[in-house]
Amino acid sequence: MSKTSTASTTDRFVDRLEDFGVSSTITGIDGVETEIEAVAATPAVGVDPSIEGVSLPESVDRELSPAAVDAAATGVTEAVLGVADYGSIVLPSTQSGVEPVSLFADQHVAVLREADIVPDMGAALSTLGDQFRDDDWSGIIATGPSATADMGALVTGAHGPKTVHVIIVRS
Repeated sequence: MSKTSTASTTDRFVDRLEDFGVSSTITGIDGVETEIEAVAATPAVGVDPSIEGVSLPESVDRELSPAAVDAAATGVTEAVLGVADYGSIVLPSTQSGVEPVSLFADQHVAVLREADIVPDMGAALSTLGDQFRDDDWSGIIATGPSATADMGALVTGAHGPKTVHVIIVRS
């Protein structure tokens, strides 16, 4: 992907995130810990990202006991893909606990490599199709904070986080 198409795809992704009330920051690998500390409410729990050179700050608890996850104000996870046209992120359901960490806290902070932002759902399915067909892999495609209008007015945080922040890691 050329630098121009990457920039426009990233710009479109950020614009769509904003459309759904999701804040974001773009930083280099060395700024991720600082960004997490700046946006994460405490207490925070998280799963270390698999992005080389990126780790969670010491203020984020990696002990994912049910009590710690339940008490957390923020859950920090890695997103494996961003879909620009929808402002969606793909969160893997893993043994390390990405799914509950991303769903149970009032705030979710997702760390996403800029190189993992694709333009549209066709590209997302092409990128992750084999994984979705694998019996050992599952994931969540999340767009914005949790919301429902089942009982009338729109309510956020009914079935997941009330707020979402995406940290895009430029390498």
